[in-house]
Amino acid sequence: MNTSPSSLRRSESSRRATLDAALDLCTEKGYGRVTIEAIAARAGVSKKTIYRWWPSKSAILLEAFTEMLVSATPFVDTGDIAKDLRTHLTGAVNVLAVPPYGPAYAGILSELHHDDQLAETVRRQLIDPRFDEAVGRLRSAQEQGQIPPDADLDLAVEMLYGPLYYRHVLRKPMQDAEDVGRLVDHVLRSLGATTGRETG
Repeated sequence: MNTSPSSLRRSESSRRATLDAALDLCTEKGYGRVTIEAIAARAGVSKKTIYRWWPSKSAILLEAFTEMLVSATPFVDTGDIAKDLRTHLTGAVNVLAVPPYGPAYAGILSELHHDDQLAETVRRQLIDPRFDEAVGRLRSAQEQGQIPPDADLDLAVEMLYGPLYYRHVLRKPMQDAEDVGRLVDHVLRSLGATTGRETG
């Protein structure tokens, strides 16, 4: 199938307009009041166009949230695992703590128990890839001798992310930089890790 550059630009423009419209409406009205009809009207696209790309409003908002979270929370490797985890988790907190992304993701999570297809999409598109990347960053630190070879890296990732989602889902105040630092230090101590601050 041949696709012209102009049609690709139109498709990307429509996709971006749809994502932005969904986020704006989620902020203005709340997740529960957002509809495909409203998104289409705000974005200036047809419902047929939206349904060609996404099966539901949750899928639209998930794509928008995933794009922002990935860009805001890179898994950098400066050689200091504590510093890198603090930077990464602070980025995640900053996304979850404010509209439109925090409320949008809370709405998506509320749908998971009623929509098996959405739950699978969230795992495949967001949770599993990010989990694997987090384990990979910890494994790199392990190979550098900062984390003991017998440490349970999968469990460590759950320990790092769990408190963030606990506060987000229950609408408790999100962590500040000091909270994130304490969380990272606690998890690394539980692994028997050494950090740049301890060895420098």
